[in-house]
Amino acid sequence: MSTTTAEQQESGPAGAGPAVDSGQSRAERAARARVAAARLAAEGVAGVVLSWVDNAGLARVKAVPVRRLEAAAAWGVGAAPCFDVFLVDDSITTSRHIGGPAGDLRLVPDLDRLTRLAAQPGWAWAPADRFAQDGAVHPGCQRAFLRRQVAAAAERGLELRAGIEIEWVVALAGAPGEPPGYPTHGPAYGLHRLVDLSDYLRDLLQALDEQGLTVLQLHPEYAAGQFELSLAPEGPLAAADTTVLARQTVRAVGNRHGLRTSVAPVVEPGAVGNGGHLHLSLWRGPRNLGRGGPGRYGLTGEAEAFLAGVLAELPALLCLGAPSPASYLRLVPQHWAGAFQCWGLENREAALRLIPGPPGEGAGSANAELKCFDAAANPYLMIGAVLAAGLAGLGTHRSLPAEVPGDPALLPPQQQVPRLPATLLAAIAEYRACGLLREAMGDPLYEAVLAVRQGEHELFGGLPPEQVVAATRWRY
Repeated sequence: MSTTTAEQQESGPAGAGPAVDSGQSRAERAARARVAAARLAAEGVAGVVLSWVDNAGLARVKAVPVRRLEAAAAWGVGAAPCFDVFLVDDSITTSRHIGGPAGDLRLVPDLDRLTRLAAQPGWAWAPADRFAQDGAVHPGCQRAFLRRQVAAAAERGLELRAGIEIEWVVALAGAPGEPPGYPTHGPAYGLHRLVDLSDYLRDLLQALDEQGLTVLQLHPEYAAGQFELSLAPEGPLAAADTTVLARQTVRAVGNRHGLRTSVAPVVEPGAVGNGGHLHLSLWRGPRNLGRGGPGRYGLTGEAEAFLAGVLAELPALLCLGAPSPASYLRLVPQHWAGAFQCWGLENREAALRLIPGPPGEGAGSANAELKCFDAAANPYLMIGAVLAAGLAGLGTHRSLPAEVPGDPALLPPQQQVPRLPATLLAAIAEYRACGLLREAMGDPLYEAVLAVRQGEHELFGGLPPEQVVAATRWRY
């Protein structure tokens, strides 16, 4: 049987929020948790992981014994708000609204995503929403930000379906400061790697399936020891949750095979890095607005305006989707990283790649891919910001610029298109100037993110690539 609990069967549409935002009383939440805890205990679960992702892109955690799940659902679990200004090395900065040692929040598990972990026997997992002590939504809660953007789209009768590609490098276990030693030296995309690590990859597929995640494909990637996993598209909140769960599962399965995992933007200087490409499609009811329209390659006017809004804001969006100084060691031309602010049909060098899908496959195959983002991103922030930018494009009826059909780095001078920011400092400047993101995120969250980005630039901005990579390789 699937290790996903029956709570998922009671949930609303993909992307819907947790019970705490749907009108359930504290007693009702406790009752749901009591039933779920009894079921988990009978299945041998001893503890429940409550996780959230901070503004540096790291998954943080509090855990409770399974018998305490009822209390956690009713009252939450304490966690300091200063986690919003943690940097990737666990040093702490501050911001105008968030920072310092005072204050407390409550982590409330989303029971709709409560899942028994197949690769961590005796454990279950749930993403957590963050609230103030008085029950108000914490203004720095990234899941709440994403939920607001989902609601804004729903007010227009629109739904976003999304999925984030998961790329990682697997290496032999070693000391924290050691560079990676690889368990396979097979070629890029080679069958050799699948043969060498077939037991590990089999166990990964089985664990993901037991947790109710739908795998579309798994394959070796370009860099040494690198693999990529694609999962079925979901609503925005569900897609972000799934990304956190899938990455945790990849790491847990690797641990059981004596391997360690890195999803850092770059694992070795000069090599192709780990992307976190965002695939998205815009829907109105049962219709995919990216297919069957009168525009280029079947785009409807709404889909084009949405994508044009995202493309226009990509320089500022990088501060959320490519958030680390290491991100800009990956985001270079002619590495299929999407380093240019342009779009193209199936163009893997463009930041925005349009994918119409095979004509006979069905409407669901048409989507767009944002290639400039990486796995250091907080998925809730990244998807929420993309939604905000796309909705702004709809509001102003934006149009896409001219398509770039080939490698933008090779265009003649009179046809050149802008390159996206090449450093975190340049991305910070674009983010500072973006009133759209400040309004969508609210000052506390917007400024906490800004403080973290400035802090990490100060940590790593003057270091050579080798030191930046060494400092971040095993943090993600």
